[in-house]
Amino acid sequence: MKYVGEYRKKELILAVAEELKRVSKKDITLMEVCGGHTMAIHRFGLPALLPPNVKLLSGPGCPVCVSSQYFIDLAIAFCKVPGVIITTYGDLIRVPGSGSSLEKEKANGEDIRIVYSVLESVELARSNPDRKVIFLGIGFETTAPATAAAILEAKKAGLTNFFVISAHKVMPPVMKALVAEGVKIDGFLAPGHVSAITGTAIYNDLATVCKLGVVIAGFEPVDMMQAILMLVKQFEEGTPKVEIQYQRVVHHEGNKIAQAVLDEVFELQDDRWRGLGVIPGSGLKIREQFSAFDAEKHFRITVPEPADPAGCICGSILRGLKTPEQCGLFATTCTPADPVGACMVSGEGTCATYYKYRS
Repeated sequence: MKYVGEYRKKELILAVAEELKRVSKKDITLMEVCGGHTMAIHRFGLPALLPPNVKLLSGPGCPVCVSSQYFIDLAIAFCKVPGVIITTYGDLIRVPGSGSSLEKEKANGEDIRIVYSVLESVELARSNPDRKVIFLGIGFETTAPATAAAILEAKKAGLTNFFVISAHKVMPPVMKALVAEGVKIDGFLAPGHVSAITGTAIYNDLATVCKLGVVIAGFEPVDMMQAILMLVKQFEEGTPKVEIQYQRVVHHEGNKIAQAVLDEVFELQDDRWRGLGVIPGSGLKIREQFSAFDAEKHFRITVPEPADPAGCICGSILRGLKTPEQCGLFATTCTPADPVGACMVSGEGTCATYYKYRS
């Protein structure tokens, strides 16, 4: 298949691996901040091809994993409001809250529906004028434009029963927060899908101020190995910069149309991240002119501050401080069939990835 098969050729992967071994001399720690990258790295067994001085860390790149426990508890509270239909992407339904999950609430009879597009939620509101439809908006700059477009569509249609709880987040503030915290990072593998929307400018401060290389990578094994090689060359030469490996998809200017829709509907706010606390300017809230679609303003529901699950180290894993095998719950008490923490739920979660490919 075009743009897949040619990026999985064994001879190309091994050639890049040999070049990497030739070039890389210093100890270097690179962090991928995309759950799709974490999955690709372990699916294709790439760590075994790297020199021992090249270390990879998994960061806060899974949108389901970084959605705070408070957000899950809030969604559960909303689903109990009479006449409400909750719509959500599939991964989120199994994330544990403080005492329940959306999956359990659905089994108990609450009206919670999985959608593949936020526009399905708009149509659901249109066809159920006597019900209130609340979409759980999660994800980074990749999925946020679709939520923004749905709000614009609902406004155009004159719908008064469509709402969004926004847990949408933006990537650069959390990357900077990890550096400020002192996590050992010498360069970032930047997310391909996010960058297809945003372009490269969002990473400039990481290169110019933090002096860290950033390479936007694709998701096939040749992509990943080439991106690692590009970062290693930057590090060895002392020339940190922002580069695009994923040139068949990502362009420096990004998607201007998606950016315009995003800016029209959302504005930045301080936001909660699982395991990282509140990060300034890292979330997207609905602008005041679209507040009629903001579920939190319409329903005015709050929930108590949650406590992290006992023994779960998702927060440390998302910050790159620990790996799943260092968690006492991993693959015993916490499994994909019965997850304790969010990192074991999503297919892009670090714990789920380590569990699937641990052999």
